[in-house]
Amino acid sequence: MYGPFFDLHNWATVIESGEDWLVILSLVVMECMLSVDNAVVLAAQTQSLPNKTEQEKSLFYGLFGAYIFRFIVIGLGVYLIDFWWIKVLGAGYLFYLFLDHFFISGRKKVEVPTEKPKASALERHLHISRFWQVVISIELMDIVFSIDSVLASLAVSTNPVIVLIGGMIGILAMRGIAEMIMGLMSKIPELNGMAYFLILFISIKLFLSIPAIDIEIPNLVFVGVLLGSIVVTLIIHQIHNNKAPKSKKK
Repeated sequence: MYGPFFDLHNWATVIESGEDWLVILSLVVMECMLSVDNAVVLAAQTQSLPNKTEQEKSLFYGLFGAYIFRFIVIGLGVYLIDFWWIKVLGAGYLFYLFLDHFFISGRKKVEVPTEKPKASALERHLHISRFWQVVISIELMDIVFSIDSVLASLAVSTNPVIVLIGGMIGILAMRGIAEMIMGLMSKIPELNGMAYFLILFISIKLFLSIPAIDIEIPNLVFVGVLLGSIVVTLIIHQIHNNKAPKSKKK
């Protein structure tokens, strides 16, 4: 399962391939866009710490844990994704995420607590400090969040090295530029919907790859769909902006 990670030839091929870097860049963009709400959750969890130094330190520790778990999940995913029924379940789950976003519950905003919480049971009985409780909770959140990202990434590329590089850059970007992405998506809210349109496309791509159908959509097609979606999203946003003043005048 983890052999491709230690294949130097595989790494050299990926690093030297312009096509693979286009796919990696696409995975990074997708990871960042799908992880904006996740970044808000992580930021909310750090608010219980007394100062900014500990807050930043907890996210730094959590980053290493996220990398380790991402490595483990990708290895397992590369093995499991070869089973056709896993692909069907994965495609169904991604399709559910698309339906949930647009038609069921939608994405809920996370409120950051403003009051300092009282000592928890873990702090009172197990003597686990507030700092390490936050680090543990960040790791648990990373585990939950990474499953979606890895499943979507493996549907785009089955090369674990490409998925690993894209995922690691995406995780770092999620923590480093989360605030910028949230600002951009607040100005262009249509980007959130675009991310889930990509999830729908990936769901279809994954389902078509099962042996009974055996249709492989090339990775460059996904890159093209991503770029096209960004262009269309910006056009839609501009149209909405042009209509807004007219509605205000009425």
